[in-house]
Amino acid sequence: MSDRLDELERRIDELRAGVRRAMRARDGSAARALRAELRTAEKAWDSLVSGEKPAGKTQGPRLVTVREQVHQALELLGAPAQARLVVAVSGAFLAGTIRSSQLTSLRRDEERSFRSSPFGRPYYLCAALTDRLSPARGYLTVSTWPVERRVVGPLSPRVDFLTCAIRIAEHAAGRRSPDGDRLLSRMARNIPGAGDEVPPDPARVAEAARRELAVHAGRDAGDRAELAGRADTQLDDVARLFGATTLTTVPRSVMAMGGGR
Repeated sequence: MSDRLDELERRIDELRAGVRRAMRARDGSAARALRAELRTAEKAWDSLVSGEKPAGKTQGPRLVTVREQVHQALELLGAPAQARLVVAVSGAFLAGTIRSSQLTSLRRDEERSFRSSPFGRPYYLCAALTDRLSPARGYLTVSTWPVERRVVGPLSPRVDFLTCAIRIAEHAAGRRSPDGDRLLSRMARNIPGAGDEVPPDPARVAEAARRELAVHAGRDAGDRAELAGRADTQLDDVARLFGATTLTTVPRSVMAMGGGR
């Protein structure tokens, strides 16, 4: 019980901070969503302290799971992302509580769930597929995205990095926070022309990322279309989401493009 109370109290503090950030940024939709989750967490805390069972059905108030937090972060980013970036984005903008260690077995759990009940969930969290149509370690995507967004061509890690940087910059522009500024600063250092201001200028970072993205986007789209075609014709439903072979890594020469030059 003590561990559960500690967990709830940490989550309540984080949600309150998230509500304050959303209100300062005048983001009404985010504030409403966070306040609803805050009320749920507070009810769960009250029930646990009092020993009372929540009203209604046998299940108590539901908190956002790690799986849901990962999904929210990926949808914010709009592109495949490494686990550490998912964790950072969740914490900076979504009042998330994910730890990297919690993601270690997440993809395997998702695959087991899919195998036991195919398409039984609205979405699954899965790995990006390499040029060998095998899963890229630690590189997460969402099953509902088109195959073209879930495969990794030679330029894709750099393209995804730039896409994520743009989305983060757009999000940070209306939701300034120390964590968000630190994350955007780290990304800006790997984008020529993004500037070195502290805190960073989100508009300048996004503009610089868009300039470079325009250089790579066409070729990357062609590479991804070719890989997606192979995946559609060569893989079954399970492999199309989770990869055709044992877990492997994207070649180092490819992954290096995602972290800068």
